[in-house]
Amino acid sequence: MAAPKEEILYRRLRKPEEYRQVEELQRKIWGHRDEPTLSPGLQRAVQDNGGIVLGGFVDIYLVGFTFGFLGWDGQTLYHYSHLTGVRPEYQHHGVGFRLKLAQRDEVVELGLPQIRWNFDPLQSRNANLAVRKLGARPDRYLVHYYGQISDRIHAGQETDRLRAVWTLEEPRVVERIGGHRPTREEEAARWERAQPLLETEEGPSGLRRPVAVAEPSGAGEAVLEIPFDLMVLMEHDPESVRPWRHAVRDAFRAAFDLGWTVDDFAVVRKEHERRAGYFLRPPSPPAPVPSGGN
Repeated sequence: MAAPKEEILYRRLRKPEEYRQVEELQRKIWGHRDEPTLSPGLQRAVQDNGGIVLGGFVDIYLVGFTFGFLGWDGQTLYHYSHLTGVRPEYQHHGVGFRLKLAQRDEVVELGLPQIRWNFDPLQSRNANLAVRKLGARPDRYLVHYYGQISDRIHAGQETDRLRAVWTLEEPRVVERIGGHRPTREEEAARWERAQPLLETEEGPSGLRRPVAVAEPSGAGEAVLEIPFDLMVLMEHDPESVRPWRHAVRDAFRAAFDLGWTVDDFAVVRKEHERRAGYFLRPPSPPAPVPSGGN
């Protein structure tokens, strides 16, 4: 059980031993074997040269961290949040959410408009945090972005990612981080009226599997389902992970190619099970061109 939220202090890392705790925490969370960790020297260099390395501390004990640096895409200067992790015994207690809020405060203070990061589109907890709770908008699908990673979580998996763009002063973001989100009833109703981009059915293990992919069409909204819990799927139905990965990849790429955008994310309860998915909306119609006249 995590310590009460008020006992966790969120601040920049300052001391060499704090940076070493980040190294230890990476091994604890991801089970790094051959993959390199963020060394204390790299963390300190980033911290002192425009980047931000934040931690959540109970006294001197690091329970979570986020590591990021300045990014530039040729037009916009932003903060790129490369890695965020929470000690396993402190997960599901809001630590990740509060780390992102602390990161937002730091970036706003620097005068930057956005934080961007990549996350696994099949990880419902990450999607729920990024899209539903923080109000970030995924705008790009990245296929096998990191290549093969040999840690405990990613070994043997394709590393597809969604890029999240978090526009820090956007009204939607301010509302979401303040707790103003759709109700579960509103989300369930939205799921029912949305066009499904994946058809799924229960497999022999009782977990859902994708059976067909559709392109979005029409003027209504769509829902793109993902596994409710990827780690459970990997444990109990591992042969379906690859079909899920490729079905979600195909659906996202088709939707983005047609100009559809991710509007929200939800977990809904349908009969005896919980299901997770992204809501997408169609492109806005072009503005009418005024007719000329004399």
